[in-house]
Amino acid sequence: MALIKVLFFADLVGKPGRFVLSQMCKSLKEKFGADYVIANIENAAGGFGITPEMSRKIFSYGVNCQTSGNHIWDRADILQYLNEQPRLLRPANYPPGVPGNGFLIDDINGTKLAVLNLMGRTYMKEIDCPFRTADRELRKIRESTEIVIIDFHAEVTSEKQALAYYLDGKVSAIIGTHTHVQTADETVSERGTAYITDVGMTGPHDSIIGMEKAPSLERFLTGMPKRFACARNDIKISGVVVTIDTADGGAEHIERFKIDYSGESPKEDDVKGL
Repeated sequence: MALIKVLFFADLVGKPGRFVLSQMCKSLKEKFGADYVIANIENAAGGFGITPEMSRKIFSYGVNCQTSGNHIWDRADILQYLNEQPRLLRPANYPPGVPGNGFLIDDINGTKLAVLNLMGRTYMKEIDCPFRTADRELRKIRESTEIVIIDFHAEVTSEKQALAYYLDGKVSAIIGTHTHVQTADETVSERGTAYITDVGMTGPHDSIIGMEKAPSLERFLTGMPKRFACARNDIKISGVVVTIDTADGGAEHIERFKIDYSGESPKEDDVKGL
């Protein structure tokens, strides 16, 4: 039985998230024996969006594919880049005509693997149905491979669990993103689909989902809009490793991790351009 391991890094938040990935991506890939690396990058630019320069840097750290979600459009200069860089995905269930691609078929030493990016609709933007979009895109993907990793960027647990049941046995893994709070429900179904409701956050955990606490608290207390800034302390790198049988695309194991960054916290000058 031939196995591959896919390493998925949770949502990168701001400079701290990019910094810790730059420091730990290659060592964690080696530690886990991973063959392929995916990272959700939609909050990499100060907590909102991604720029082309940042995306290129993140690829240089050892990431093979970048996924995203509702914040992918926050930086205007990303639109053209999305059409130029097929390894940066936006959710596939945006309507036709938007820039970029919703899935990628890649090669790992002769083994084909697909990454599909979907976004939920409950408490999110009104876009196309992720369930029916998955059906449509999987018909195309299965012409090339049975190994399929889904980043499901969604708000509510019920929608994520529903997609897991809907696609049970049809994909290798469904990795939930968006809430930045890691759940402890990682599992592999009897039909071979790995699942976790939310993989968490890579970035500053002494925060409110990556943002400085004071403005977030004031917004909750007053209801008034506040300018958010990315926090900088208690940096952790989070994610999962999924082991997959290449013969049928079924998952054999999923391992969740959240690791403290033991080095000095990044200063503004240290992470400029990361």
